[in-house]
Amino acid sequence: MKLLVKLGGTLLDEPASRQRLAGELTAVAEEHQLVVVHGGGKQMTRYLAERGVESSFVHGLRVTTPDVVDAILKVFAGTVNHELVASLVAAGALPVGLTGIDAALTVAERVSVELGQVGKPTRTDPALLNLLTANGYVPVLACVAGNRQGEIFNVNADQMAISVATGFGATKLCFLTDVPGVKGADGQVIDVLTASAAHALIADGVATGGMEAKLVSACEALAGGVASVIIAPGATPGVLARLLRDEAVGTRMVAG
Repeated sequence: MKLLVKLGGTLLDEPASRQRLAGELTAVAEEHQLVVVHGGGKQMTRYLAERGVESSFVHGLRVTTPDVVDAILKVFAGTVNHELVASLVAAGALPVGLTGIDAALTVAERVSVELGQVGKPTRTDPALLNLLTANGYVPVLACVAGNRQGEIFNVNADQMAISVATGFGATKLCFLTDVPGVKGADGQVIDVLTASAAHALIADGVATGGMEAKLVSACEALAGGVASVIIAPGATPGVLARLLRDEAVGTRMVAG
């Protein structure tokens, strides 16, 4: 089975969490063709603050000036990516650290002039991913993409995960986050959620902010052919093995 796991940057900030997840990902890679996409927003904000650069957001997206482009390459494609790769090596995997720029893997286009170098993926070419996973390697992608003109774009990690999952032909897309799942109006986690029910949660104001954005992304992935999308708590030990056994962890989203 082809599987894509998107890791929120918060889960990778602490060595113990990163090492545990690396062990779980390595076990999955022994049985399935696995691609990993990761964020790193928390680390990025800290890096910029340490250098006196204030982070500015528009509709949840980080305004990306030339200085911030330099930072995303150092933080997303550098520190965060290679710390995860090193942890996977220690766990026994064969990880390959990449960005969407490499081999024009994920091509993006500018979202708006206001946001600067923020891009939204337009397509992911699965050729390199198929080559690597078919030979036992684990591609680990930072949320950075480019275009054929050589521009570099900061890309929302959830949107990057959708593009890669769709292009790769993943059967499952797992969003491992710092929340237990999608909650309904009663505050309880919903076990199974259809795309139409997800849109209703947004329309009713139940799902807002980051969860609203994640649900929109999940619905896009389902529309793009991914059979199921799972939003689950990445801090739960053994979460990936449980998800692959179809246990009720987090929220499983299906097309209809």
